[in-house]
Amino acid sequence: MRGLSFFDKVVLAINILFVILLFLACLSPYLSVKSFPFLPFLGLTVPALVTANLLFFGYWSLKRKWQLCLSLLALLVGYFSLGSFIRFGNTNYEIAADDFTVLSYNVRQFNRSGSIENEMIFEDIKMFLEEQKPDIVCFQEVSYLNRMKRFNYPYKYFAYKSMGRKTRLGIFSKYPIANAAIVPLRNTNNNACYADIVVKEDTIRVYNLHMQSLGITPGRGIIRRSSSDKLYKKLTASFKKQEDQAQYILEHSKGVSYKKLVCGDFNNSQYSRTYNLIKEDKKDSFEEAGRGYGRTYIFHGLPVRIDFILADPELGVTSHKNFDLKYSDHFPIMASFRLNED
Repeated sequence: MRGLSFFDKVVLAINILFVILLFLACLSPYLSVKSFPFLPFLGLTVPALVTANLLFFGYWSLKRKWQLCLSLLALLVGYFSLGSFIRFGNTNYEIAADDFTVLSYNVRQFNRSGSIENEMIFEDIKMFLEEQKPDIVCFQEVSYLNRMKRFNYPYKYFAYKSMGRKTRLGIFSKYPIANAAIVPLRNTNNNACYADIVVKEDTIRVYNLHMQSLGITPGRGIIRRSSSDKLYKKLTASFKKQEDQAQYILEHSKGVSYKKLVCGDFNNSQYSRTYNLIKEDKKDSFEEAGRGYGRTYIFHGLPVRIDFILADPELGVTSHKNFDLKYSDHFPIMASFRLNED
């Protein structure tokens, strides 16, 4: 540290802290929250940690100091272990006649609570579907079940019978649904289901997930009213439930001989153990064909990507699109796929 001013020494100390935090965050997708309960919190902050290290790298670069190597190393390790949260230069292929499209959207009960000043949200979402014409739709947190039957889809499945207070899910399809069922998630209000859909001459298992909520929805003042210790325990318990649910869904899908698609609201980012377990060797449609940041939710002012469409390697991802619609607290995503991918 010789030759550094007092200010630079302070900057270096903070820099080292952010380097260590980014290194630890790189472990969050791979280590269980049950053994390392603090890691999921770091996973949520990966974009901020990367941005901070980029700023430190730029600072030391301007001063032509070797300390730039600290953040550079952290950024390289982060890139190769976590990937980039921004997609550059991906080319969206044209959707061919043989491709099929899938849309996933947490509709937050079509604004039944009135949290958005728009009384026409149900009709707006219906019009949005008519404009985009997705072949398969996976909704999380549905409501107005009788009205939803008016959606122009010949095949529908609603995961709601005997669900009690559990959130409801809906799957709509232009292709026949051969079989569908609830995937029971225990000790939670959240829910999961699947539908086996006959696309052309192939059958595809489509999972629709609404993973364990963190319970700190913006606007409810939960963070302000809770002590840091209570909030930490609450979030840690939610992360543990997510991991258990992800493991259960993974085991549930192992006996399926069909190609699989997994859609839904994971309530955690792509840098989480939850995401990593469910993804396994699947393709993330955003990583394959998306552009930009890909945010699907605004978490206390921070844009995050917590809604996903994942596909087995045998399915070719031909496009991905994020929509900027303010009909819910989430934003919808849509991807297209090609069968018989070599």
